[in-house]
Amino acid sequence: MPSRWEQVVVDAEDPARLAAWWAEALGYQIVDEDAGDVEIRRRPDELPGLLFTPVTDVRKGKNRLHLDLRPDDQGNEVERLVNMGARPVDIGQRDVSWVVLADPEGNEFCVLASR
Repeated sequence: MPSRWEQVVVDAEDPARLAAWWAEALGYQIVDEDAGDVEIRRRPDELPGLLFTPVTDVRKGKNRLHLDLRPDDQGNEVERLVNMGARPVDIGQRDVSWVVLADPEGNEFCVLASR
C-alpha cells in the first residue's frame, strides 16, 4: 500500500502568525499547537494539513515547492489576499493566467484563474 499524504511542513519565523494567516486564507482551522508547531486543516479529521514549524535561518531564493489556489473569482481573491497581507511578486512568470503572491513571510504561491 502506498503512503498517504499527511501534511506539508512550512518553515516559519513566526509559526502561530503564519498559520493563522493561512487558516484565514484557506478557510481552515487550527487543529494543534505543540512546542511551537501549529497545524491547520480544513476540518480536524480531514487530511492533508499544513504544519508550521519554527526556524531561525533565513530563507534564500525562490520556493522549491508552492501551493496553487483556484478560487471562483481570481481578481476578488487576489484583492482579498493582498488586503490580508500578501504581496504580488515577480519570479519571472511573464504573461501567464495566474498571479504569483507571497504570504507575510515571503513564501510564494499562485492564484490560478477560475476554471
